[in-house]
Amino acid sequence: MRPAATLLALVAFTAGRLSAADGEKGAAALSLLKTIDEGFVQIFEKVAPSVVVIEATKRTDPDDTEALKGFEFFLDDRKDRDPAWKLPAPPARSEGSGFIIRGDGVIITNHHVIADAEKLRVRLKDGRAFPAKVIGTDDKTDIAVLRIEAKDLPAVEMGDSAALRVGQLVCAIGTPFNQEYSFTVGWVSGKGRTNLLGPTSATILYEDYIQTDAFINPGNSGGPLFDVAGQVVGMNTLINGVGRGLAFAIPAATLSDISQQLLASGKVQRAWLGIRIETLGENTRLRDQISGVEKGVVVETIEANAPASKSDLRAADVITEVDGVKIATARDLQREVVKAKIGQAVQLTVWRAGSFLKIAVPTGELPATVSKAVRPAPKKTGDTLENFGMKLRDAQPAGAQVTEIVADSPAARAGILADDIISEVGTKPVANATACAAALATSGDAKSGKGVVLNIERRGKRTYVVLNPQK
Repeated sequence: MRPAATLLALVAFTAGRLSAADGEKGAAALSLLKTIDEGFVQIFEKVAPSVVVIEATKRTDPDDTEALKGFEFFLDDRKDRDPAWKLPAPPARSEGSGFIIRGDGVIITNHHVIADAEKLRVRLKDGRAFPAKVIGTDDKTDIAVLRIEAKDLPAVEMGDSAALRVGQLVCAIGTPFNQEYSFTVGWVSGKGRTNLLGPTSATILYEDYIQTDAFINPGNSGGPLFDVAGQVVGMNTLINGVGRGLAFAIPAATLSDISQQLLASGKVQRAWLGIRIETLGENTRLRDQISGVEKGVVVETIEANAPASKSDLRAADVITEVDGVKIATARDLQREVVKAKIGQAVQLTVWRAGSFLKIAVPTGELPATVSKAVRPAPKKTGDTLENFGMKLRDAQPAGAQVTEIVADSPAARAGILADDIISEVGTKPVANATACAAALATSGDAKSGKGVVLNIERRGKRTYVVLNPQK
């Protein structure tokens, strides 16, 4: 039974019991039941006029299996003249939801509702329909802003998603399975939900979802999640299996921030350090090298020409705090960095080789694409490291470039690639191939079987590997 139905059934049951024992108390309970019933009706009537149905039309590729086989001659004789010719496929049309955030026709919805659409049409609760123009979209949060040419529209009232508490009643309105203006009720089941999308949704970078068991189905995407005061606290976005009672919404705070940026400039600007990261607990390569720190985020790669590449930050560093805020997961770090203004330096607390350091990294603007730096070609051949399975030569201006990797060798198993440039062995910088070979030969970690961390440069990026001659 759904939460709202459970609540109403409980009140009704109580009213029935009380009416038999005490007419006055029973009447009070029935009055409460009617008040709750009327409350839900009024919430719907308050919010529903601000909810819209979004029709997205997209041209599909022609497909013979969809053609009107046997009737082509009524439509065109090109089939006889050109066997490769196919009837144009009919446009595909899907419906989603959205809601009005400004009375002059500004509407917010999910990016995935309108992605790749050739034509957008918005229908209001009063039956009017308008063509819609895309003001801007942000695929990293799955938010889009549209506009229609209309005035004096009923806009939603935005609520405070930060003040939302687990256990509060919330409601949803949307168009599930083309059933327009469907109304459902549930609880806030959780906040700050992450890691919901998996590798197939790589563009979504910023996950901070409200979990609810209000019934959400395909077509609810882009519709509002609101509290019993009729204030929007989120936008329904994800379903974890139809009918499972697991649905997720983007918080209102994120909606307001992203929509304001899209309205102002048509794009979203984000602070960026230029590092690829992994939660320490999920990292298996550094398990034997790390002691003295239990939570944090490992710097896997430093991008070429990124803000972090100009700082003292290194690959294999473990970030434990950002501006004094403790960091336990990659999502924690991401959340803190995007709070910074572009150009503002963030103070990172970093664990490296048993010590904690403070490193200031100025933020830059997240670029559309990441550049790759090109290093000058090395000059001469250097040392052969047979026990590691690789050959080196001097790199310019410093370091040791890998020229050859033996298959199924320790170097190959560590993930070292030809043309990688080794800049540090452990925490010791190496100036050339000879210095690198000597550092590896005398490394206590390599001899002990724990492996040794190598900082390397790969096509302009800085990353690390753990090299173990015994594996």
